[in-house]
Amino acid sequence: SLARAALAALALSSGPTTALAQATDFPTKPVRIVVPFPPGGPTDIWARLIGQRMQETWKQSVVIENRPGGTGAIGSLAVKDAAPDGHTLLFTSNSAHVIAPLLREPRTFDAVRDFTPVANALRYPMYIVVNPNLPARNVQELVALARAQPGKLNYSSVGTGSGGHVACEMFNVAAGTNIVHVPYKGAAPAQAAVIAGETQMMCDSVGNSHGHVKAGKLRGIALFAGQRSNGAPEIPTLAESGFPGVEGYIWLGLFGPPGLPAPILARINAETVRIMNLPDLRERVTTGGSEVVANTPEQFAAGMRAETEGWHRVIREKNIRAE
Repeated sequence: SLARAALAALALSSGPTTALAQATDFPTKPVRIVVPFPPGGPTDIWARLIGQRMQETWKQSVVIENRPGGTGAIGSLAVKDAAPDGHTLLFTSNSAHVIAPLLREPRTFDAVRDFTPVANALRYPMYIVVNPNLPARNVQELVALARAQPGKLNYSSVGTGSGGHVACEMFNVAAGTNIVHVPYKGAAPAQAAVIAGETQMMCDSVGNSHGHVKAGKLRGIALFAGQRSNGAPEIPTLAESGFPGVEGYIWLGLFGPPGLPAPILARINAETVRIMNLPDLRERVTTGGSEVVANTPEQFAAGMRAETEGWHRVIREKNIRAE
């Protein structure tokens, strides 16, 4: 019976020890990071920067695999169904991970429940820019102009259901305006439309638009943020402009399949946080008008639950559907 008790104790202890051993050895083979977008965009660029540093630490190759399609669903679902051993990860944005599933009934997947959130790497606020010939120098003037001629002003976006689309509708809801959505195929044509005056406004990123604001091709109006951005310190927030609580961020973050063992999760999270806090990467983030988040899995999950409610409210109210 003593032997049986010893065996039972051994059986109980072997679970956590095995997981701990797995984490100490992790990774035991190449790590694949799936990016659900084509190469060359911000999500892909950051996945490669992070992957390269992980490779240096872990002494295992880290491969970035681009699997675009279905507004991010194709790549995401491939990771959702992968073995939860930490060797297959997802690096994505909330436009694909949180917003896109809300545009379909039933939802493609649940952003938190169907994955293991690892860490939010960085985020940037949406940024209202207008054509410089528009007689609106600030939010108040823009709202007054839009209310005076409902349905006459247009805004461009990179596509239906994109972060910029939903953020501009969030502004419409908050301001009681009816600025009309014109979707384009991608950031470059959407931005060119505002510069040319085909559309009057866009909700974009500081990184993508502020250079044109400085050059006088666009006018910066306000940020969907809690505080001003290092990348555009002269641009006020919507809160400063009379719309407190109207915030919209696009973030990039790392996920594993559901059921990732806690020790492996802790190891990948610690490495991601370390990388995002490296001085050269921090500087690259802030000069681009973004901010480093590098949080815990619990903080990441809680943040996603909160923002899902906000985005979902706008999507329901404006009846936005995937095309």
